[in-house]
Amino acid sequence: MKKFISDLLPAIPVGIILATMVFSHSCANTTTPPSGGPKDTIPPVITELVPLPGATNVPRIKTKLEMEFNEYVVVKDPKSLFLSPPLAKTPKYKIKGKSVIVYFENDTLAADKTYTLDVTNAIADNNEGNMFPGYTLVFSTGDRIDSMVVTGIVQDCNTLQPLKGATVMLYKDHADSAIFQKRPDAAVKTDEWGFFCLRNIQDTVYRMYAIIDDNNNNMYEPENEKVAFIDTLLRPVMVVSDSLPELMKYEMTDTVNCLARKQEYELNIFREKPSKQMIVNKERVGERTAYITFMAPYAQIDSLWIKGVPAENVITQFNLVQDSLEIWVNDPKPQPDTLDIFVKYMKTDTLGMLNPFTEEVKLVNPKKGSALKSARKDIKHEDTIAVFKLEAPAETVEQYGFAMEFSYPLVESAFDSLVFRSVNPKQQETIGRYTVTQDSLNLRKYIVRPVEKLQPGYEYFLKVPHRKFKDINGFYNDSTEVKVSLPKDDKLSSMSLVLSNVHNKYIVDLLNEKRDKVLRSYIIDKDQTLLFPYLKAGKYSIRITEDLNRNGLVDTGILLEHKQPEKVRFYKLEDGTFLIDVPEMMEIEQNLDVAEMFK
Repeated sequence: MKKFISDLLPAIPVGIILATMVFSHSCANTTTPPSGGPKDTIPPVITELVPLPGATNVPRIKTKLEMEFNEYVVVKDPKSLFLSPPLAKTPKYKIKGKSVIVYFENDTLAADKTYTLDVTNAIADNNEGNMFPGYTLVFSTGDRIDSMVVTGIVQDCNTLQPLKGATVMLYKDHADSAIFQKRPDAAVKTDEWGFFCLRNIQDTVYRMYAIIDDNNNNMYEPENEKVAFIDTLLRPVMVVSDSLPELMKYEMTDTVNCLARKQEYELNIFREKPSKQMIVNKERVGERTAYITFMAPYAQIDSLWIKGVPAENVITQFNLVQDSLEIWVNDPKPQPDTLDIFVKYMKTDTLGMLNPFTEEVKLVNPKKGSALKSARKDIKHEDTIAVFKLEAPAETVEQYGFAMEFSYPLVESAFDSLVFRSVNPKQQETIGRYTVTQDSLNLRKYIVRPVEKLQPGYEYFLKVPHRKFKDINGFYNDSTEVKVSLPKDDKLSSMSLVLSNVHNKYIVDLLNEKRDKVLRSYIIDKDQTLLFPYLKAGKYSIRITEDLNRNGLVDTGILLEHKQPEKVRFYKLEDGTFLIDVPEMMEIEQNLDVAEMFK
């Protein structure tokens, strides 16, 4: 028995010897902490396996898999006890002495099937919590062991960051419906590097998917979960071998070996847009303001009307992806307690088809039933004026201008009354010219841009005079002035991005080190140089998204249409990293061949 284990698991006897050496020098044991000596940092080591690795004709009913260790252990994460192909229920376990026994409650294994039990990230020693690096036990209920291997990486489609714990699945059934209705023919979880290795699989043709399996049922539920897929059918080409680095279990801190593993396939995971169209939410947020939310984007509305309100008094605005509709009543008179709104739109019927449907939406005034603000002391100043925000961050005012956003749509405006002036370092004042454009996605927002180039050392002022703007409530604005100067911190740096071979439309984003925040953004469709000024010392990423449909959005994928999310690439430095290190007081220039990135 021991000789057989040694032949198949060459790492086990070495581990036992190392563990014995450490324990003999530290005088430690696995049940009672020593009174002194170095801390135990050695992970547990497997000493015996039942059934043996590579065992065949393993019983299908009341199957038990036992792993005995050289010390007492605990199961830290039961979800990481992962059987492939998965059964209807997740594996159960119990601790017996120094052994972990895995069993399958009320489940019967399939006949003539190769199974793998992966225990990576599942087990730790009982005393110090040292994690067992992991092991995959391979056995078969038939008389042979499948021997093929497929590897790859799963990453987020927008950040390209690796995803830990994604479930990668292979299906011999090539129908699009398989992922929704069946458990896979092979599956595995990704590690902290997003890496996966589907080992000891059959030599046949598969479809490959990856999901974030929130409920651990090994099937895709599009309303709640994310998905990725490979465009084509695949057939494994690698064969299981003890020398394959991809089959090794490395410490996740071993960057060199983890990155050296061969990745045959790359899966970019995304959240699908819902396919069913219907109204899912609605709310009246004020006397003259409401919104309606649709389940799927790009809602097709034929008409909308409010009972008792003239059509010319109804203002509506969709958001960018047209799944949320804001509604305003342009009438300062008191509105009824209930707005009776009728929406005629294309709604998904019981057969999954879009058909015209008129839906009645009743929205109650949120102030109904509450005490009216009769006392003057209860009325706030902002309840009687046209409220707006005027913002101009110093770092981005050159690119984005002054943003002027009202809480309600305007019915009267006088943008020619704005006063834009500058004061130079000698305190000389000049009245400047400006342009005003309404935001294409927000009818309450306006962008004021100076005509002349802003200069360092100057102070700039934008003043909004009193009573020049009137909103749908019949209220006028207060006077406001905002002051801004270009940053003059000598420690700030700038970066120029020289883009060449631009043949499509692209969205270029400057991101922070974690890639979770967009700091600056441009949309381009030709060769040009983009300037990112006033950068603090730190690390940044450049993300470029290929906007093939030219809608200015990063579009997600659609599984049933075999449509991948729009391609995202990060600027890679010569050393293979994706982070640009910007020191203090530097002017950096980066040259980027866009066509080369997306070839």
